[in-house]
Amino acid sequence: MTSACKSDTTIPMKFPSLFSPVIFLCLSAALSAQSNTTSPQDSATFDPDGTAHITRVVPMPPTVSPEAQTWLESVNHSTSGPEPLAERRKHTDEWRAKDSGEAKKLYPVNIEETTTAGVRTDIISPLSMPEENRTRVLINLHGGGFNSDSGSLIEGIPIANLAKIKVVSVYYRLAPENPFPAAVDDVVAVYKELLKTYRPKSIGIFGTSAGAILTSEVTAKLKRLALPLPGALGIFSGMGDFSRPGDSWQLFTLNGFPGKLEPTDLKSPHDSEYVGKTDPKDPVLSPLFSDLQGWPPSLSVTSGRDILLSGTTIFHRALLRSGNDAQLVVFEALPHAFWYHFQLPETKEALELMAKFFDEKVAK
Repeated sequence: MTSACKSDTTIPMKFPSLFSPVIFLCLSAALSAQSNTTSPQDSATFDPDGTAHITRVVPMPPTVSPEAQTWLESVNHSTSGPEPLAERRKHTDEWRAKDSGEAKKLYPVNIEETTTAGVRTDIISPLSMPEENRTRVLINLHGGGFNSDSGSLIEGIPIANLAKIKVVSVYYRLAPENPFPAAVDDVVAVYKELLKTYRPKSIGIFGTSAGAILTSEVTAKLKRLALPLPGALGIFSGMGDFSRPGDSWQLFTLNGFPGKLEPTDLKSPHDSEYVGKTDPKDPVLSPLFSDLQGWPPSLSVTSGRDILLSGTTIFHRALLRSGNDAQLVVFEALPHAFWYHFQLPETKEALELMAKFFDEKVAK
């Protein structure tokens, strides 16, 4: 099928699935962009196996801030896609250095580079800390697709500043050199070391993207080891099941609509370099299949164009079914891990929600 879309961006998706629709998305970069064009009529046709062929015009959402609208328009021109691992790591290192510096200007903290239980860590401390917070600590697990570091410091600095709680940012081992469970083992080692100083209920664990997934994996591992669980979890754009992609993985790129779309084959797990030879339904790798009863209070955050929207919400529902205190916040229209972008009012709102959650849930 050839789309008749005349808007700024056309993304074809051709991937049959019993679980997810195949979509042809026609996107308008802004409401004004439609004023000089005739919008095609929205349509949908379906194959016998449930595959959908869909045309949609999505105007710039007026429901997000002007800053977010400007940013969404700018990413419409992105051309990001797969790149060699060395290049990916080079680019994420450059991004991390730049945005870590911006984070520290906006949210001043002290940073100490050290090792904890033999694992490289950064200790991020607020400039001032209430006396009652000296008995609390947070562990941050960075994003970056398990094969790079796109979020250390960028994630930990604002939370340490806003929550007034010390954050230990963990540089866990990366795939493909170190597939699962290397990263889990590193974080468990750091957690066990912190248990020598802090009560378990006074420890929180959080992360974005790969770090959010790892947060859940570590919790599943701790329960399997019969170790005391932490006091709170921050699952910021994650998932709990490597055996099958959610619908949003088939619909969105890392930037939402723009960029190269790569739907996942349902017959093979995604992130295969991280999964390695492990069964994708292993209950630590994929905590959706683990015993979720008695898990710590959790806050899940995602957004309407997040590639991991489905993964986040599916796992959140599983936590609820198991009787846990599980909160979910979904921001409108924004793509994956938008809270890395400090110019957005929505980022300020998200970071304050995260910090408030830890202040309320991590024991003093």
